[in-house]
Amino acid sequence: MHVADITLFFAPHSGGVKRYLLAKHRHFNAQVGLRHSLIVPGRRDAEIEPAIFEMKSPRIPFGGGYRIPWRVDRWRSQLNRLSPDVIEAGDPYHLAWTALRSAADLRIPAVAFAHSDMSRVLASHVARSAGPIADAYLRKLYARFDLVMAPSRSIARRLHDIGVERVVVQPLGVDGDTFTPTRRDPNLRAELGLADDVRLLIFAGRMAPEKQIPLLIDAFALLGDRYHLLLVGAETRSQPARNVTVLPYEQDSAGLARLIASADALAHAGAHETFGLIAIEAMACGIPVVGVRSGALGELIDDVVGVLADGNDAGSFARAVEKLYSRNLRKMGLSARAKVDKAYTWKSIFDRQIERYRHLIGRGDVPIYDETEVAGAQ
Repeated sequence: MHVADITLFFAPHSGGVKRYLLAKHRHFNAQVGLRHSLIVPGRRDAEIEPAIFEMKSPRIPFGGGYRIPWRVDRWRSQLNRLSPDVIEAGDPYHLAWTALRSAADLRIPAVAFAHSDMSRVLASHVARSAGPIADAYLRKLYARFDLVMAPSRSIARRLHDIGVERVVVQPLGVDGDTFTPTRRDPNLRAELGLADDVRLLIFAGRMAPEKQIPLLIDAFALLGDRYHLLLVGAETRSQPARNVTVLPYEQDSAGLARLIASADALAHAGAHETFGLIAIEAMACGIPVVGVRSGALGELIDDVVGVLADGNDAGSFARAVEKLYSRNLRKMGLSARAKVDKAYTWKSIFDRQIERYRHLIGRGDVPIYDETEVAGAQ
C-alpha cells in the first residue's frame, strides 16, 4: 500500500502537522508492504529526502516561512507520477482540490485530514460572518472526499454539525522514546538565570494569534516573580517581561524534549486547538498541563494530568497555575506519561490509521459516522 500526503502546512518553524507527517513517513516506510510519499512546498523542485518532494513555491509575506503552492497542475502531475493507492490532503485550501483531481485521475480514494479549525479561526480573527461562509465552503469541499479524519472529538462534532458525514476521529501521537522524562536537565534554570525554587512553566509552538501568547504573559504578570514562563518558538531570544523568557524555535526534537521535561508543567492558553500535540509531548515528558476548556485540550487534560482554566481569561489561567502547585506535580507527571503510553504512541495511532486506509482501498466504502465515538463513549 502506497499513501501520498500533500499539504501547505509544512515550513521550517511548523508545529504539529509537520511532526505528524514526518513521524508518519518514518513509520510507514519502516513497515513491510507500506510506502509513504510526502509532497510539500519548498524553495525548489527537489527530492530533499527519500520520497519527500519539495515543489517550488513562493513564500507568503510575513507568513512565518510558509509558502503558497502555485501551478497546482504540477502538483497534480507529481501525484499522478507517484501513483499512490490513496491520497491524503492535509489542508482545506487549493491543494485539497488538487488531491481530489489526482485521485479522480488515478481512480483511488481521497482522504482529508482536518488539522485546522478554519471556521473558528476566521470568525475570531477576521469577522464573525466569516465563520458560516467557511462552514459552507468546508461542507462543499469535504463532501467530495471518501473520508475525513478529525484529530479530536470536538472537531469531528463540528464537522458533523455543519453537514460533513464521512468523519472519523483520528488522534495524533508522540514518539515516547524522544519525548521522555529522562530528558530532564536540572541545569536549565541556571541557563535561564533563574533561582532553583522558581516555578517554571513552558509553552512551545508557533507564536500565532490563536496560541494566545499575550494572555499567557498577562497571566504570569498576575502570578509574579515566583513564577516564570518559557516560550519556545520565536525568531530570536528575548525577554518581553521580567518573568517571561522567549527562545527561538527548536528544530531538534530531542532538544525540545529537554526543555519540556526540565520545566514543571506546560502552559497552553490556545482556545482553538484541533488536537494539541504539544500537550501530548509534554505529558510524554512526564509533566502536567495547564490548559483551557475550549477546543481539544479539554479532551486531553483531566484532573489526573493537569488543570483547566476558562478560555480567554488571564485571571482564570493564573488561578489554574496556582491550583496546579497545590497538588502533587510528580504524581500528575507519572499519570500523564502513563496516559500517553496507553493511548497516544505513534505506533498505536498509525496502526489504526493503516487499517482505515486498507478498509477504504479494499472495500471502496467508508466507515459510518459514529456519534458514540465522537461523544467519547466507551
